[in-house]
Amino acid sequence: MESEEKKITELPENAYRELKPGEEYKPVLPSDRPVTEVTSWSIGMGLLMAVIFSAAAAYSGLKIGQVFEAAIPISIIAVGASAAFRKKNALGQNVIIQSIGASSGVIVAGAVFTIPGLYILQAKYPDIQINFWQIFFSSLLGGFLGILFLIPFRKYFVKDMHGKLPFPEATATTEILMTGEKGGNKAKLLVTSGLIGGLFDFCFSAFRLWSEEITTRIIPAGALLAEKFKMVLKFNVSALIFSFGYLVGLRYALIIVVGSLLSWLVLIPLVNEIGTLTAALSGGVNPFAAMSAEAIFAEYVRPIGIGAIAMAGIIGIIKSAGVIGSAFKLATAKKVTGATGAADVKRTNRDLKMSFVMLFLFLTLIAVFIFLIIGVKITLVQAIVALITITVISFLFTTVAANAIAIVGSNPVSGMTLMTLILSSVILVAVGLEGWQGMVSGLIIGGIVCTALSMAGGFVTDLKIGYWIGTTPAKQESYKFLGTLVSAATVGAVIFILNEAYGFVATPEHPNPMVAPQANAMAAIIEPLMAGSGVSWMLLGIGAVIAVLVNWLGVPPLAFALGMFIPLQLNTPLVVGGLLNHWINNKKGIDRQLANARHQRAILISSGFIAGAALFGVLGALIIFITGDGNALNFNLWSDPSGTGAQITALVAFIGLIAYFIWETQRAKRED
Repeated sequence: MESEEKKITELPENAYRELKPGEEYKPVLPSDRPVTEVTSWSIGMGLLMAVIFSAAAAYSGLKIGQVFEAAIPISIIAVGASAAFRKKNALGQNVIIQSIGASSGVIVAGAVFTIPGLYILQAKYPDIQINFWQIFFSSLLGGFLGILFLIPFRKYFVKDMHGKLPFPEATATTEILMTGEKGGNKAKLLVTSGLIGGLFDFCFSAFRLWSEEITTRIIPAGALLAEKFKMVLKFNVSALIFSFGYLVGLRYALIIVVGSLLSWLVLIPLVNEIGTLTAALSGGVNPFAAMSAEAIFAEYVRPIGIGAIAMAGIIGIIKSAGVIGSAFKLATAKKVTGATGAADVKRTNRDLKMSFVMLFLFLTLIAVFIFLIIGVKITLVQAIVALITITVISFLFTTVAANAIAIVGSNPVSGMTLMTLILSSVILVAVGLEGWQGMVSGLIIGGIVCTALSMAGGFVTDLKIGYWIGTTPAKQESYKFLGTLVSAATVGAVIFILNEAYGFVATPEHPNPMVAPQANAMAAIIEPLMAGSGVSWMLLGIGAVIAVLVNWLGVPPLAFALGMFIPLQLNTPLVVGGLLNHWINNKKGIDRQLANARHQRAILISSGFIAGAALFGVLGALIIFITGDGNALNFNLWSDPSGTGAQITALVAFIGLIAYFIWETQRAKRED
């Protein structure tokens, strides 16, 4: 049996197509006998991956608003490590490693969208108190709800709809698990590029050997434009950001950057010009003349971006109306009733018993209820209303999230979370919960629901991978709880440490805080709903109109809106990565097979750069947290760490990094 498993490198012919009448899909691992899946190796490696990628994804999500997908790099590492340690029957174990480890990305996506909003609001409302346990339990309980609500639908999504739903992300991960078994070279490259990317970013973030940003202010003409017309261009040299540009591709990179350029080259100068014209007409002084471009962006242009993000989320929900309708039908479909029936005797059809699922779901909801009363400190009636809101929305949107992942590979979790915040805020205000306590409650509820939806979308991918390969669903389901527990603890610790080290709001203590764009948007939406405080609905409305117009033009409004909101320097490097992607995939004179091999190698290097830079970023934050000194590792090479010399050095270093990326990519061979 062991030699048979080693020879398998391809999925069955009918893995990706619809089955003919009477035809049956037979997975790679035989369904009529036990296979090696859950071992101390697979559990240990899975938990290690969960910790590492939770920390890395949390850092990248809060730094630039992008949570990279952990499933593919985890699969590569699992395959490489199994080969390096000569593990027998590794395929089933690698699925478990991937399933446990992939909890990281989905838990992070749920947490960073909402929880940092508590810290952002705390700057205005000092009564808000945040601790590790609030972050941990909102992530943990939301993750558990996502798993439990999805289990009854497993058979429908992964078996009944076989060949009808494409599952793009699951397909890519499954192919890696299948073809990657022949060697550990890919894992070695991932580690090497991780070290290079991590050390590169550490050189400017901790050692301060060069500046993190390059701006047009270093040339006289650029300084004049910035001072007089408030026009400035910026570029961040981080390995993490340009690597994201490669992964998203040229089209999305350009959409994001064009959104950013609209803010910085049109809206900011426009605000300044309005001030100049007003001053000329009234004989007064331009109130924006003394403000920097950055200050105008933060005060007047960022709210436009928030309005655009909010409307983009609503547009996403409207576009998903058909999916939502089918989700309601799915929730009552007769197909689901047999998901865990006694007739499913084969190992590959065995889910956790429905009695256990219902009991654990009941206990999880009780835990949510207790958490709302003790952790959020609301009244009994308010807790009951909040619990009903969480349960109903999570259940209804769970199938929407799973369906979206199965069809297009992306989860509209931001739009659904935004709708959850608005709905829950209206409901909570109706039962007397408002002010800062209402904001905390709304964001905690949003965090639980957001994590549940994120988990449902990610977990259906894991289950489809298991279905294709032939692992036992009940084992994947059982150990997903363990991965969720470890990921929630890691995310809670990382968010807490990053807040202490960098903060999420600009203060004298933290002049360059983490961006946390989604959490900023959520906080900006919930505050006026709960406090009735002054908010510029006009600026938010302008952003909403821009999102609608962009959508009419066929441009993805969320990507464009995020570009408007995220600071310019964190967007411009995306174009470099996007251009490299376009060049590698469309280079003339080479055949398609070689171009594809180079593209796959570039994806691996980019994933390594991202993971390494993010992990070193967390390490730097941990050093600051422990020492209490933001300059603990500063080499003090420059009297002005962001001066002309430091910026020119940064440009040279970045060109060197790009040169390495291209050189390493060109080493790919057709057979890779």
